[in-house]
Amino acid sequence: MTTSAKPYHHGDLRRQLIAVGEEVLAERGLAGLSLREVARRLGVSHNAPFKHFPSREALLAAMAETGFEELGGRLAAADAGPPEQYVVARGMAYVSFALDRPTLFRLMFSGEIDMERFPGLAQQAELSLGAVGGRIADAFGSEAIADATLSAWAFVHGLSNLLLDGQIPPEMRAGRSDQDLAKAVVAAMAHGLGLPPA
Repeated sequence: MTTSAKPYHHGDLRRQLIAVGEEVLAERGLAGLSLREVARRLGVSHNAPFKHFPSREALLAAMAETGFEELGGRLAAADAGPPEQYVVARGMAYVSFALDRPTLFRLMFSGEIDMERFPGLAQQAELSLGAVGGRIADAFGSEAIADATLSAWAFVHGLSNLLLDGQIPPEMRAGRSDQDLAKAVVAAMAHGLGLPPA
């Protein structure tokens, strides 16, 4: 059953608009996403979405904000154990989110949304980035925490995009699934940083 076939309850429209927006985005891409199409799928008037989102960009911002909230939650949930465990766990949490929610992940980092106009989104993105580097000083020291955080983010973000774009050469993939390959690569990165095996 599609999202559009499910009735929504009063006061629930905003959440449903975000959910169906992601559905349309996955099917049609950014160019095919409109408030009118989302309203049509929900069976509400064309004007109904404007009560919650004054523009298409506002809906996109809300969708991205929801994505950053989920990503931050996954990263925080991975925050346990000694450095050699949580570095790999956090890396896998990031990559797994990208693999599970590819369309939303791409939107979040697309540059299609002016974050200065949406402070809630900017705040969630900042919190999410902080979660990428959370406790990273335990593993790398506090002297260069900003650089270490950026390095960790660049690594997992790049790996995520290589997997999503199907850019891993077959000889490097060696028949492994995306998840298995990602875990091996993140563990290799941790080992390269001098951390013992998780």
